[in-house]
Amino acid sequence: MSSLNVYPDKELLENSDMVVVDIRTEMEWMQTGVVPGCKTVTFFQMDGSYDAEGFMKAMDALGGKEKEIGFICRTGSRTAQVAMFMKQQGYNVKNLAGGVMKLMSEGYELVPYKG
Repeated sequence: MSSLNVYPDKELLENSDMVVVDIRTEMEWMQTGVVPGCKTVTFFQMDGSYDAEGFMKAMDALGGKEKEIGFICRTGSRTAQVAMFMKQQGYNVKNLAGGVMKLMSEGYELVPYKG
């Protein structure tokens, strides 16, 4: 499972071909901001429910199984679950371990969420 986890840093986020997808909720995006250039696609709703089929369609629109996709959330726990699930579906995914809290603690500049 450890091969699913990578620790995000400025180099990875800004100089790789990986599509970064922030799976948090809109409220969380507004609270902290988001990684510049990331795609915002919520996986878990506030009540814990999710639409796996809808999420996979959204990932297919971003390049699908041909593209490397990195999932980020607040700390990396939700994305660990989502990355495992998506890998089982045949997607080339990574869990950006530590999430936006790791990035912020290291001084990485998030940008305001525009909606």
